Amino acid sequence: MALPFIHIEEHKISKLICGTNSFLGFSHFSHARDTFLKRYFTVERIAEVMKACLEKGINAFVGPADQKLADARKMVEDETGQKMVWVSTTYGHIDKEKQAEEIKWLAKQKAEICLIHASYTDSHLISGKNKIEGIEDLLSLIREGGMVPGLSTHRPDTLPSAEAGGYDVQCYILPLNVEGFLCAVETNWQAEIIRRTPKPVIIIKPLGAGRIMPYEALSYVLANTKPNDPIAIGFMNREEVEEDVGIVEMLLSGKGEMKLLYSPSKSLVEGEK
Repeated sequence: MALPFIHIEEHKISKLICGTNSFLGFSHFSHARDTFLKRYFTVERIAEVMKACLEKGINAFVGPADQKLADARKMVEDETGQKMVWVSTTYGHIDKEKQAEEIKWLAKQKAEICLIHASYTDSHLISGKNKIEGIEDLLSLIREGGMVPGLSTHRPDTLPSAEAGGYDVQCYILPLNVEGFLCAVETNWQAEIIRRTPKPVIIIKPLGAGRIMPYEALSYVLANTKPNDPIAIGFMNREEVEEDVGIVEMLLSGKGEMKLLYSPSKSLVEGEK
């Protein structure tokens, strides 16, 4: 089967989308890995992974207002004639004016969707009053730039607060994974809040930034979220794109079997044949 698609307003995006933390050197693991990733992922290498995504039915990526991503996206479009949907975010500035500057920059890059970064959203949230201070102007600016507005957050209470507050928010970003990495509450509560929110919630950190094996990670996330929730995974190479797309297709169709990984020590577990 092919990957299903989800609509965020008029934009059609694949169920699985490309994360970009690795492209930009944010490993959530070590300074050494950050340094390697920043050196390794040139614009050309990012574009190669994006092209592999398109070949396997992934038509969108999620990432911040970064020139490297804009350049890679243009390279892919020039070489393939296909344009990836940019589910963009601002960077983690607390200052409202810096947020506004990045929104305007993303509009010039013709990003389709723009979500205010969690650092701003979460630091301005007053959940008891269903209020996010200063957010209305930023959401209006996103609309004026021709983009669909949304909120990125690490606080699950943002979702019911924003819905009750009546803000022009059409999608969210929130972490979810079986280990609870970067989740603010127990994973069953995090998942319940995602399911209670009718609008699409883009799931980030499904593999816990590389701490969870793909099959176990994706089995959990698919079983605990809605059909209209996209899942963002960072890919290092073409092989990871192919493997993770295959796992999602297998889990959604109920057909196929995940192959076990083998190493010399597995003979002790499996026994001689």
